[in-house]
Amino acid sequence: MMRIKFLLAAILCSVVGFAQSVNDYKAVIIPLKYEFMKTDNQYRLATLSKQNLTKAGFEAFYSNEQLPDGYTDRCQVLYIDVVKDNAFLVTKLIVNFKDCFGQVVYTSEVGRSKEKDYEVAYKEALDNAFKSVTALHYKYSGNPVATSKTPASAKTVAATAVTTVAATQIVAASSPDLKDPNLLYAQPTESGYQLIDKTPKVVMKLFKTSQPNVYIANKDNVQGSLILKEDGQWYFESYQNDKLVSEKIVVKF
Repeated sequence: MMRIKFLLAAILCSVVGFAQSVNDYKAVIIPLKYEFMKTDNQYRLATLSKQNLTKAGFEAFYSNEQLPDGYTDRCQVLYIDVVKDNAFLVTKLIVNFKDCFGQVVYTSEVGRSKEKDYEVAYKEALDNAFKSVTALHYKYSGNPVATSKTPASAKTVAATAVTTVAATQIVAASSPDLKDPNLLYAQPTESGYQLIDKTPKVVMKLFKTSQPNVYIANKDNVQGSLILKEDGQWYFESYQNDKLVSEKIVVKF
């Protein structure tokens, strides 16, 4: 099943047409924790990702780092994601490079390892996956990244990530003020979304529920709910000191 998913991902990327190549992006942002990891930098995968990116010629920053001047536009950088393929007796990892809309710009070849020790296996598999990345001979082109709209084919792909009802609810939300300094951008994840600011820094994680206008939300180690209310605005609600606190969240999905 995972092989089929990876093949479909590769086909979809080719359909989108690689409107942007990795050479059009100034840097790569690395999360401290990938979806299959239990703790930050488990098996040193974040550290190893940065080492491999640097070796391949990329400027790379961890998601919790303050970016230097010239890197503040979140759509001018890529976001790396490492995906694990559950295979018997073999560790398989694939590296995805995503844009600010969460669309895959490039997918590496599968990196494999038959080592039994997890730390050794993950390192070897990641290094092998990055061989195809290094072979790209990355060099920043200086070409501006098109951010005015998502390609139509990419919109079709993105639509499959949520139900029709959920998409309708998101569209029903009032259009956010793109000049708002508190504006957060939603990046799709396997379980919902993560909201990032312009730094970029992950500010909140959202998890889908049975209600398309309600998400379980974690913000600054506080768990609550992100709710789309009748006024078309999103609100983060949580209990603090036994009192219900409601905070307006400006978010662009």
